[in-house]
Amino acid sequence: MVKMGLRAVVLTVLMHATPLFAADPQPTNNQRIDELLRRVDTGVIGAEGRWRLVVGGRAVMVMSDPTHDRIRIMSHVTAADALDDELRLRLLQANFDTALDARYAIAQGTLWSVFIHPLGSLSEHDFLAAMGQVVNLANTFGSSYSSGLLVFRGDDSESELQREFIEELIRKGLAI
Repeated sequence: MVKMGLRAVVLTVLMHATPLFAADPQPTNNQRIDELLRRVDTGVIGAEGRWRLVVGGRAVMVMSDPTHDRIRIMSHVTAADALDDELRLRLLQANFDTALDARYAIAQGTLWSVFIHPLGSLSEHDFLAAMGQVVNLANTFGSSYSSGLLVFRGDDSESELQREFIEELIRKGLAI
């Protein structure tokens, strides 16, 4: 029997693990993101890595930086100064068990629902699912604090599932 140390076991598992976000055969780029966004909302404003659109009745911004292989999808939630300590703690709990791939974050005096990921390894399907999670997370602020896909039970949050919204967004965005 072969003995393996903890480090070797972790490296072996990582080498054979299925990635959370499956890569498309070709890397995602600004042109592909632009096409997807225009399928979701024909009123998209912007191009070349900075877009604004409406998804599920909510304003969404998408920013990409191909040079650094990053993409950010975000939606305004509320003013950061409206958050007391108890609510900030609740947001951290949600980031652990109900927000999933989207997260609550504070920047420039604003609470955002945001998804940040490498651009090139993000599939079209996962990009659209992430946009749905950002919208769901913003919409559920003050109630379930959920991105809508999954809840890690036994943690501090309870949630409703908003899976239908994400599935519809994916169908709309991938329709050709």
